[in-house]
Amino acid sequence: MIKVTRFNHSPLIVNAELIEFIEALPDTHITLVTGKKLLVCETPDEIIERIIEYRRSAGPLYTRPLHPECTPTEESE
Repeated sequence: MIKVTRFNHSPLIVNAELIEFIEALPDTHITLVTGKKLLVCETPDEIIERIIEYRRSAGPLYTRPLHPECTPTEESE
């Protein structure tokens, strides 16, 4: 989730996973995968930075299992 500001200066929390695209027209419009559009004060670059920070803080969504041949063994150590 990222925090953005609507044009009426009210804060809004957006699920970053639902953002389909961001446009500067010249105001910033966020379009969600649901089709809903949001007009916000932040620039596209600020929103991108917040999305990156959100994803870093959330950590990996899953861990990819290693192939058994790639797993370290006692002999290889």
